[in-house]
Amino acid sequence: MALPFGKNGSMRTTKIRPGLALGVLAFSVLLVNAALAQRNSAFTAKALATPPRAGWPTNGGNLANQRYSPLESINRTNVGTLKGVWRTHLNGSGVAPQFSGEAQPIVHDGVIFVITGADDVFALSVETGAVLWDHRANLDPKITSVCCGWTSRGVGIGEGKIFVGMLDGRLLALDERTGKEVWSIQAERWEEGFSITSAPLYYDGMVITGFSGAEIGVRGRVKAYDARDGKLRWTFYTIPAPGEVGHDTWPQDNEVWMHGGATVWNTPAVDPELGLIYFSTGNPGPDFNGAVRAGDNLFTASVVAVEARTGKYRWHFQEVHHDIWDYDAPNPVVLFDASIDGRMRKGLAQVGKTGWAYILDRETGKPLIGIEERPVPQEPRQATAATQPYPIGDAIVPQHVDIAPEGFELVNQGRIFTPFHGDKGLIASPSLYGGANWPPSSYDPARHLLFVCASDVAGNFIGGDRDFTIPPDGQHYEGGVVGVAPLPRTGIFAAVDVTTNKLAWRQRWPDQCYSGSLATGGGLVFVGRNDGRLTALNSDTGLKLWEFQTGAGMNAPATAFEHNGKQYLVALSAGNLLIGSAKGDSVWLFGLDGTLPPASERDTENRATSVAPATPAPAAPSAAAVAAAPAAPAANGAGAELVLAGEEVFKTACVPCHGEDGMGGHGGGAPLDQVKDPNLVMAMVTDGRGSMPPLSGLLTPDQMRAVAAYVTSAGGLFK
Repeated sequence: MALPFGKNGSMRTTKIRPGLALGVLAFSVLLVNAALAQRNSAFTAKALATPPRAGWPTNGGNLANQRYSPLESINRTNVGTLKGVWRTHLNGSGVAPQFSGEAQPIVHDGVIFVITGADDVFALSVETGAVLWDHRANLDPKITSVCCGWTSRGVGIGEGKIFVGMLDGRLLALDERTGKEVWSIQAERWEEGFSITSAPLYYDGMVITGFSGAEIGVRGRVKAYDARDGKLRWTFYTIPAPGEVGHDTWPQDNEVWMHGGATVWNTPAVDPELGLIYFSTGNPGPDFNGAVRAGDNLFTASVVAVEARTGKYRWHFQEVHHDIWDYDAPNPVVLFDASIDGRMRKGLAQVGKTGWAYILDRETGKPLIGIEERPVPQEPRQATAATQPYPIGDAIVPQHVDIAPEGFELVNQGRIFTPFHGDKGLIASPSLYGGANWPPSSYDPARHLLFVCASDVAGNFIGGDRDFTIPPDGQHYEGGVVGVAPLPRTGIFAAVDVTTNKLAWRQRWPDQCYSGSLATGGGLVFVGRNDGRLTALNSDTGLKLWEFQTGAGMNAPATAFEHNGKQYLVALSAGNLLIGSAKGDSVWLFGLDGTLPPASERDTENRATSVAPATPAPAAPSAAAVAAAPAAPAANGAGAELVLAGEEVFKTACVPCHGEDGMGGHGGGAPLDQVKDPNLVMAMVTDGRGSMPPLSGLLTPDQMRAVAAYVTSAGGLFK
């Protein structure tokens, strides 16, 4: 090849005919445009509406949120031979006590994109598991707007960008190839109670996201942004303003509606043919105090449809009127087409914390299978609704309590919708854990089966105060607490026939179900377990055909895809704060050609890493402070430094369940004001007690000693 320099080193010039130069330029432009078109073709509305094969382009697999892969190379006959192909550790990101790993990986063009509970994003090679790039969030550890553990449920992808919702209210676009920031906007402020925990959705040139924060007095909303530059396209408020549909379901003599909740902390679904976006909403605010918000409180605990291009309201269906139990609808909506009563229908299914599947016509919002309004018990001091919707069909979880727990009397047999008031706890089932919580359901379109992860957990409800005032921005706004009844907490994994709303099968697990599922064309359903196992079930019977220990809580849904003609599964194994599962930082790739054996249970907790976590755990107390408290700090006598260190541990690891004041939080923790013995606290934290999971794998002995000092000392939590 001739060099462009002459013998004396001077630049050699070559004359190119103008016509030829223009031709070369035009050809180059054509090549670039073809490459861009090929890249973007995977993200057209038509492509995104199809069950994925070569990748996994949305959080729910397709725009219908079905979490279904038609791939069948891994099937019932060979799934028993599935092994690990590679395992990659994410440099300790998200292993500190406050974090949870709940993200479903995105796969595109030979690259896996996954986000940790610390909002750190990693791009991994499908071929090797090598980290191609990472983007560190460097979250402010002082963020107070997070309700239920620091987490993210995934990222979005489109137009060569990775879209990231942040716990501090920012929305980012990263370059898909390099991880470099393309644009960043402050979508909402965490100081006002907002955070983003759901995966953003790319659709038709827009990035669509909801916001969390119903427990902190925000007014829910969904926003659409231009994917090119982050400019706002439209906003839909889930609490209607004066003059809008539904505002008359809120009191007209106060401003509670401005803090009314109905946040959207799941990824929406889209029907491109109808041009509609669908999402389900959270609880009203304040959660457990209905006295200050008489009325049905639209659009809380509802399924809502809006126009994709404009965000204009189209229809809604409310699952719980005037909710005072936190029976909201965090499970992502799933779209399906099926024959019902001899007619092909466009359906939508959403499973609420009530334990029912609500099956609707997605064109109109009307029930496809009957839902009856039935009278329910009343409590005037809570301004309870006269009736509640009862879907015709089978409940997925029990909706009453068989036998009263020790020390309690049952009212109305602890049935669903039993009202409560005051500081004397009322036992009812389900609790805020569900029914179905955030772990997403999957749907097999060949079998018309919806696979649901749910829990059988009874609640102990306290609340209702007419004089409750709206707190300052960023402070909790719950109006009561709900603990977990002193009864066994079990999981239920079930298959629901969407054409009848009847159970096809159902199984009870000894621990709570707290992981989304994946259905495949191989007749399998993949679902994780708290003890670290990823399991494969027969989709027709629920019988377990395979399990694999991943080393940390398997609390995130798996993803299936095809690469070089072979089917693989990829999953994040990272644990969960609220469920108390072992922490980790692993991404596993599974295949029939894999050779890696299962990990040891809880192996990541003891793994030394050379890279510090992106957001550090609370600092351990100094050696001098620890030495002052040999086994456990003496009650009311711990040193100031130890108590201060314990306060930091409490804020990160304990507040989601026990609340900022130690009197019970949104995670169902018991009040701590009567706990005076630091040795008891040490025992509870180490081994767990009642509904509280053991935290010995999350906290060091020094951190446990410090938090015991903070809870029991005169200068600590209850000073």
